[in-house]
Amino acid sequence: MNCCFPLLRGRHAGEGDDGVHRVKVFSCNELRKATQNFSEANKIGEGGFGSVYRGMLKDGTFVAAKVLSATSRQGIGEFLTELTAISDIKHENLVTLIGCCAEGNHRILVYNYLENNSLQQTLLGSRYSSIQFNWEARVKIAIGVARGLAFLHEEIRPHIIHRDIKASNILLDKDLTPKISDFGLARLLPPNATHVSTRVAGTLGYLAPEYAIRGQVTKKSDIYGYGVLLLEIVCGRCNTNTRLPREDQFLLEKTWALYEEGHLEEVIDADIDDDLDVEEACKFLKIGLLCTQDAMARRPHMSTVFRMLTGHKNVSMEKITKPAMITDFADLKISSKPPGPNETTRSSTSRSFTTTTEMTEPFSSSDTPTQSSM
Repeated sequence: MNCCFPLLRGRHAGEGDDGVHRVKVFSCNELRKATQNFSEANKIGEGGFGSVYRGMLKDGTFVAAKVLSATSRQGIGEFLTELTAISDIKHENLVTLIGCCAEGNHRILVYNYLENNSLQQTLLGSRYSSIQFNWEARVKIAIGVARGLAFLHEEIRPHIIHRDIKASNILLDKDLTPKISDFGLARLLPPNATHVSTRVAGTLGYLAPEYAIRGQVTKKSDIYGYGVLLLEIVCGRCNTNTRLPREDQFLLEKTWALYEEGHLEEVIDADIDDDLDVEEACKFLKIGLLCTQDAMARRPHMSTVFRMLTGHKNVSMEKITKPAMITDFADLKISSKPPGPNETTRSSTSRSFTTTTEMTEPFSSSDTPTQSSM
């Protein structure tokens, strides 16, 4: 049982740190009881490495138990990565890791339970949601995610690159405070390093082109994903929907076209209530375009993004050029060799994007996803 403890590494945070904490080690029996033997009725999500179950501990605390596949080597690797990445940090806009279980071949991560599921399911999903995402709520979510990502990139030591910023990895509590989740693909950035070379992993649509092509992940890779997410929050739709007319399928492409035409307001979600601030919404869209610029150097740091969103830095002075879009590099083959038996080949519409990577497709607005794994 104590095998978890050697993985809990000390970490230093800069100013603004909400504090540090240590995780609890649970027995498998405790978590079986909490989740009613991991019953299907308590399953709230499923990811590439396992399932997530809602449970209640003996003290009445509701939790989300992420059970990693016992037979997957990738699952064990994800367990170690996620545990190492966030075991001893705490922030308002990050999910809180309560504990873990590493008993026998069981690998379970226990998080605080978040009542309002993911942004993917509530704002972007096709199923009915009782949550009203007015403009005030969307601003809160956009700023909260930016704050959490800036904390990972610039305040915590060593810095953390998330590698999979997307709507299904943004969970919402009862007050719609956003929490960045799923650190299974995260990478720690060594001091003085500008990038980490790694096997490409992430979600098509949020994946920065230079990362997909060269396999060098940087903070700017996360910032690209955040830019796409910001567009989704303002527009109320997924970044890719192949059921729409060709010119509307890719949100980033459509937003850029309307920006060039001077009609950026046309892409704003028509379902936003009367509190919509059109000028602020257009500003957020411009920030999204800045975050997805083709040249990495042109993408702002997350602390700068936060200042732009909160009005402490002028966006209008920034020169916005054409963003890097998936349709710009979809014809490139990342690897000349065919995928192996454990590797995945994905495509986007009629164009070929062949890669020996671990990637998942984004949901279209017509899909009905379950909650993402934590």
